[in-house]
Amino acid sequence: MKPSRKRLIILTLISLATLINYLDRSVMGVAKPALVAELHISPEVMGLIFSAFSWTYAIAQIPGGYVIDKLGTRLTYTLSLGLWSAMTALHGFMTGVAGLVSARLALGLAEAPCFPANSRVLSTWFPQQERAKATGVYTVGEYVGLGLLIPVLGWMLAHYGWRSLFFAVGALGIVFSVIFYRLYREPAESGANSAELALIEAGGGFAGKTQNLDFSWARVGQLISKRQIAGASIGQFCSNSTLVFFLTWFPSYLADERGMTFIKSGWLVSLPYIGASLGVLLGGWWSDWLIRFTGSPTIGRKLPIITGLLLCSSMVAANFLQSNNAVIAVMSVAFFGQGLAGLGWTLLSDVAPRQMMGLTGGLFNFFTNLAGIVTPLVVGFVVGATGSFYFALAYIGALGVIGTLAYLFVLGPVERVTID
Repeated sequence: MKPSRKRLIILTLISLATLINYLDRSVMGVAKPALVAELHISPEVMGLIFSAFSWTYAIAQIPGGYVIDKLGTRLTYTLSLGLWSAMTALHGFMTGVAGLVSARLALGLAEAPCFPANSRVLSTWFPQQERAKATGVYTVGEYVGLGLLIPVLGWMLAHYGWRSLFFAVGALGIVFSVIFYRLYREPAESGANSAELALIEAGGGFAGKTQNLDFSWARVGQLISKRQIAGASIGQFCSNSTLVFFLTWFPSYLADERGMTFIKSGWLVSLPYIGASLGVLLGGWWSDWLIRFTGSPTIGRKLPIITGLLLCSSMVAANFLQSNNAVIAVMSVAFFGQGLAGLGWTLLSDVAPRQMMGLTGGLFNFFTNLAGIVTPLVVGFVVGATGSFYFALAYIGALGVIGTLAYLFVLGPVERVTID
């Protein structure tokens, strides 16, 4: 019997949900120039507003992961998607800094379960030899979507004002939350045939029911003590810092430092996002090929990520370039590298304990999304103090090197962790 392809429907659902997730996070970066002009916000305060999202997003990761393990992916994801989309629309009603910070805090809280749930879906629905490609597909959606939709949002900004961006993107997510609930199922309940379920099980997936361990802080401590979890978390923090820069301050860098607006520059500003998309696709294909060729998940997962982190460091070269086209090229290479390094979530699905996939994903995302708190604040204060992005780019470049060292010397072998 030929295996059915139900997992491709599931992959489509989480790809579209992840696209909406990142669109909701990044719309503030597009709205920022007009928003700042209307509300008279300084770079330091804008860094605070950007950062506020990750305060609650990071704090909610561990409880969010535990909720996924208890309530399941379908219900948790649907509620999260609908709530974060409503919170995005709420931004459009705000008239001051306090309101914007409050909306960012609510958005971070609502989005918290998304990536732990994605990791759980990978471990549940896909055999190991397909996980990197599956990660590449759902991750590439966020970059392609941003690359294609950010110019559209820029056009909306110019014609309808910054508030229209939040209303439109929020409405899109609310509609999709209904679609997600109607279509998502776990493997055993999905109508997948026995051949597909056997394929998933044979590749280390969990097509059947999984008994989850109860939450305890002792088990959280056990997870943190595992070098696979600790090394991946440090490396992902560094990689995520590059992503956070592109989602928050990159549009301002182009507009304020380089004099490039979305209207004047057109689709040129989309090239870094397209570069990241190519990085994600290449990373997934390369990683799965390396595992087949070498038989080593350690080589197959680590090599693309380390390569990507080193390419992230190339961003610092933009400080020494005069040509805007050359700057876009450098930023495209750096974001391409971040796309390669996006395999961190695939690696986590390989090492997370079977009975604690949601909690492990939440813990991992807590540490990695500290970058969402630190990076906007660092960049905001550096730009406010110096009037330049010079040292901000140097900071991002240095983190790429630190992340490389974490994967080389902390992570150890890529193998599934066991918890007593």
